[in-house]
Amino acid sequence: MNGNLGQSSLGRRRRSGDPMAAYDALPAQLRCWLSQAALPWSPKSAKRIWSKSLAKGLSPEQTLASLSQAELRTLARDRQSTAFYSQSQD
Repeated sequence: MNGNLGQSSLGRRRRSGDPMAAYDALPAQLRCWLSQAALPWSPKSAKRIWSKSLAKGLSPEQTLASLSQAELRTLARDRQSTAFYSQSQD
């Protein structure tokens, strides 16, 4: 059962703990970005990237831009593998 994840070649992971409580504990700007994200990010991974970026001295806006870039790279990788898979089925 895929639920609302659609058809993707990207792996899925089981999460432990309460993801909604983790989401609610995120900074408001990060929660806003996650609500618009194309991929189902876990609060834990988003928080890890957020914290590392801020520790490096990036602003919250720069951090959100780096999250967007990471998401675009992942989507491109998924498109490539999906295109390869559909071509091999022909």
